[in-house]
Amino acid sequence: MIPYCLEVSGDFACFTRPEMKVERVSYDVMTPSAARAVFEAILWKPAICWHVRRIEVLKPIRWMSLRRNEVAGVISHANVRSAMKTGSGSLAQFIEDERQQRAGLFLRDVAYRIHADLEVKPNAGPENPPIKFQEMFERRAGKGQCVNQPYLGCREFAARFRWVQDPETEPADRSSLDDRSRAELGFGQPRELGYMLYDLDFTNPSDPQPLFFRAQLKDGSVEIPDRENEEVRG
Repeated sequence: MIPYCLEVSGDFACFTRPEMKVERVSYDVMTPSAARAVFEAILWKPAICWHVRRIEVLKPIRWMSLRRNEVAGVISHANVRSAMKTGSGSLAQFIEDERQQRAGLFLRDVAYRIHADLEVKPNAGPENPPIKFQEMFERRAGKGQCVNQPYLGCREFAARFRWVQDPETEPADRSSLDDRSRAELGFGQPRELGYMLYDLDFTNPSDPQPLFFRAQLKDGSVEIPDRENEEVRG
């Protein structure tokens, strides 16, 4: 395992709570699956996997409500297959016919430090030593390069990121926190966040199942248990 730390920030974020159905309501803090996606946006290969260990909240938890237009449907798979076979067909989607207006409760002005371990899978083979992926990630993260743009829950909420090479000697900037914000982030008294989405279990690729864990904010951080931990359940 090779530990890494990224500092990510953005103007808006939405880590959607699945129990809210069609309305987008965010969790109070970033979810482990969203944090993993940021690392994978910088480096992903079939031979590696990322394990998120801790999420630090650097700014006060601030909310905003927004009503926006979304597209309700997707292009039919049957139409796509027909067009591929015949070479013609209707693949257009008319927004006016599919538009739906939905309300959302989002986070604004967010910043996090996310800590994750890079693991090279046992079946990666001798041609994929850990140093290979270590150098690839450090080169990309150091230059601000990524395979796709990292985002904060929703793709329209782009994330800025920075590699923190030594978190011990470069403390997180929490100067924007006042006494109320510090209490809200669990400084002094831990704050229970209830069950939070951990990740999706792709044991059956055709039917991925959600996994949850009981999250707690303590001293501004959420500790993420191992996948095999009994706290993680479906």
